[in-house]
Amino acid sequence: MKSKLFSTYTLFFLFILASCSANYHVRKAIKKGYRCDTIADTIKINSIDSIPYVLRDSIAWERVIVQKDTIIRYKRSFVPKTRLETRIEYRLKRDTLKLIEKVEVVKYKTEKNKNKKPNLWLFIIGFGAGFITKWLLKFSKYPL
Repeated sequence: MKSKLFSTYTLFFLFILASCSANYHVRKAIKKGYRCDTIADTIKINSIDSIPYVLRDSIAWERVIVQKDTIIRYKRSFVPKTRLETRIEYRLKRDTLKLIEKVEVVKYKTEKNKNKKPNLWLFIIGFGAGFITKWLLKFSKYPL
């Protein structure tokens, strides 16, 4: 029983020694584009204080504006997109462009069908050209 327990502990200890550390994972993430930036902002706080002082027989108050600065530091991390996320993003852009194109085609077709009024001037010019051609052929030497 003791040897079984000892071998279990030994196996667990070897497993912990052989596993990778947190630094290994951080280095791999940095190679793939991970960034962790430390950013500091300054916040200014203005407050109005009143200070009492004695003037002859009475107490007078003097207004004093006090300004305090506070520096806040925080870490902002940038994790790059995976291949799957970029594929999905480009697919969404492509689909929206196709949808916009379909909408524009439908608008064009409805606008084209709306302007189905016959061109009257074209009809008059065609009728006149046919009438003049018939009249000229009547006087030609070689009839058709």
